[in-house]
Amino acid sequence: MIGIIGAMDIEVNRLIEAMEDKTPETVSRMTFWRGTLAGVACVVARCGAGKVNSAVCAQTMILRYGVEIVINTGAAGGVGSRDVKIGDLVVATGVIQHDYDTTAIDGENGHNLSLLNESLLPADERVSGLLADCAQEIYAGNVHRGVVATGDQFICGNARLHEIAERTGAVACEMEGGSIGQACALAGVPFAVLRAISDNADDNAVVDFPKFVLEAAEKSAALLMKALPRL
Repeated sequence: MIGIIGAMDIEVNRLIEAMEDKTPETVSRMTFWRGTLAGVACVVARCGAGKVNSAVCAQTMILRYGVEIVINTGAAGGVGSRDVKIGDLVVATGVIQHDYDTTAIDGENGHNLSLLNESLLPADERVSGLLADCAQEIYAGNVHRGVVATGDQFICGNARLHEIAERTGAVACEMEGGSIGQACALAGVPFAVLRAISDNADDNAVVDFPKFVLEAAEKSAALLMKALPRL
């Protein structure tokens, strides 16, 4: 079974509508829809924004539903300095939490996650590669592979974006992928992050996000449905 997580209704509604033989169950105030999607057994949930919600959602999918893969789908802010633009797709090679920082007491190891002792968590290469290949086949726009940075902040300023990009090397930033990756890494479950760019996380992000987020979410969901039978 494959677990699919989105933070917002618009990131998962299309997937839930397309599911067959679906049944809902509410756990920790989150509704988990179990059924088949594109002929593949799946459980889909909206986790709400942020790292704690998304980690709880991933852990629930792993422990309660026994998912073998977790995929995070939805919108993200692109790092324009790396030529990632609104409407582009990003498939993560790995995830990092830009707001995890204990360097004041741990020095150069202060960005490494507790228990995992690393800061950059690699996404599953097979699943991510299939998503990227499928994107290239069905999508005429740009498809990027690279690090996705996660934090409990909606990034909407050039200065903060530059700081994140310089430290992490990320091509996109959002609020859930890194924590989903952390929950999966702790449990030994492969994960992937697929994002469509809704804004450039810069000084214009507050204006751009509402205009483009629906299109971005739909694009990400459509690609995922095309790719599922290959996973």
